[in-house]
Amino acid sequence: MSLRSPVYLAGMGLACVLGDDVPSALAALRRGGVPPTPVTVADGLQWPVYTLAVPPGDWAQRVQHTVRRVVAQTGAGLDRQGPLFVASSSLDIGAMEHAQHDERLSGDLQDFADIAAAALDWQGPVFTVSTACTSALNAMLAAADMVRAGEAREALVIGAELDNRFTVAGFGAMQLLAPDSARPFGAGRQGLVLGEAVAALRLGSQPARWALGGGANVVDGRNPSGTEASAVRAMCLETLARSGLQPADIDLIKVQAAGSPVNDAIEVEALRQVFDPLPPLVSLKSAIGHTLGAAGAAELALLVGCIEGGVWPSVGYALDETLGIALSDGPPARLRHILLNVVGFGGGHASLVLTDCGAA
Repeated sequence: MSLRSPVYLAGMGLACVLGDDVPSALAALRRGGVPPTPVTVADGLQWPVYTLAVPPGDWAQRVQHTVRRVVAQTGAGLDRQGPLFVASSSLDIGAMEHAQHDERLSGDLQDFADIAAAALDWQGPVFTVSTACTSALNAMLAAADMVRAGEAREALVIGAELDNRFTVAGFGAMQLLAPDSARPFGAGRQGLVLGEAVAALRLGSQPARWALGGGANVVDGRNPSGTEASAVRAMCLETLARSGLQPADIDLIKVQAAGSPVNDAIEVEALRQVFDPLPPLVSLKSAIGHTLGAAGAAELALLVGCIEGGVWPSVGYALDETLGIALSDGPPARLRHILLNVVGFGGGHASLVLTDCGAA
């Protein structure tokens, strides 16, 4: 991804466990957040999930209602002739759970994006991005590249992870879920807690406060279900190089920090090999859970909202002293360049620089 011309964040929208829009989410953070809800996946077996409010209608109707509401938050004058990127890990598996037996495998990979596009009466090209947890961030990289190249004046990225038991049961079967709450980098952390979210990011060429810098997607399949230290280093260094930055230029890192005992430790060690000293770190998964394919977009939207709204996620639990790190209790005094990292299944490691163009 070359940086031929700037790409800006023209608008954003978010629905997550904290609320149906960014102001509601920030208000919930001020009150201390919202606890996860137990989701039953089989008789006598349930896991906590940071769930969305359920609108009326069947599964597809609920998706379309939520997508319309979240995209409306990105502002007026949306160009529906431009490219639309729909990013998700679970796609329409929730609809399949409620379908008749002979309908469950009758569709294809594009069906979920078509549901979202129909909700918006989208007229332009529609792309599906499904690369596990890196889906939304990879969609942002692809969308930004199109805008930079002059192939589109504006692009819309939607990250969506919606209710289904299949995903919860699968992660539970792999023994990757915490039984109660998410504690990224926490002492005694036991795994991740899943979250539902829909986020919309409107990217354009017109100057705005936030600019997207360089990014990278590094795939290393040696550890397909976890974090690979060399890939974390590679994604950070490649992202910095494509942004024309040095490690010391990064003022804040939005870490992956899903709550895995092993992966959290690998991530910290890898970051230390790139950054000396480590810049301030922030984690959002204890507030909204791991939103899988939506995570890149949902966490960017929430973080920008926190910075602009003067709210910061509290940790609320003891950190693992053996990691030798701290999570920031507020935005750093100097905050211009933010590194957003997402790591996921299949060996995907993706990263992006977000720059505050209004920062001194």
